Amino acid sequence: MKKRLSKSLFLVLLSALIISGCSVLQTISNISRLKYKIGSATNYQIAGIEVKNKRSIKDFKAMEVLKLSGGLMKGSLPLTFTLNVEAKNPNDGSGGYPATDISITNFPWRLFVNDKEVVSGGLANPILVPGKGEATIIPLQVQFDLAKSFKEKSLDDLLGLILQVSGAGGSTSNLKLKAQPSLGTPIGNIKYPEEITIVDKTFN
Repeated sequence: MKKRLSKSLFLVLLSALIISGCSVLQTISNISRLKYKIGSATNYQIAGIEVKNKRSIKDFKAMEVLKLSGGLMKGSLPLTFTLNVEAKNPNDGSGGYPATDISITNFPWRLFVNDKEVVSGGLANPILVPGKGEATIIPLQVQFDLAKSFKEKSLDDLLGLILQVSGAGGSTSNLKLKAQPSLGTPIGNIKYPEEITIVDKTFN
């Protein structure tokens, strides 16, 4: 998958080069070195109830459990959180590559929880990723209905699913993002030829 994407992106860059000329070859080729990973998921709220520092359903107050149970009976448990994607631009001027800042102009994405697609979205504003070799955060505002997305699960199951990533000591390992970024170049925006998969373990 990664090799196929690199080849496809190279062909896109080659086409752009033929159109624009050799003067921007290095700048355009550098954009293929941009990498992404899921950094963290923060500010979780279920039906307006904060989930931070909670480990199990026992950590919810009685009135909160009552509200959540009522929402589940009605078939609606809106979930909101911020998914922080890290974008790393290694074009810092070392290793024979000139320092290059990269602008992410568009970032259509699809979010998967336990391999189930639950919501899609985009980028509110362009993000500049400086050529410093450091990660820049892309904050994605996520909102979907937990009860509608996982109709077969009980309240305990739903809270357990979310507490895996949002509770104290949680991990984002059950989250996966598919995105198809567009990047700004001297000849205009260049869109990735296909979606890339973004996870929390490593930069892709």
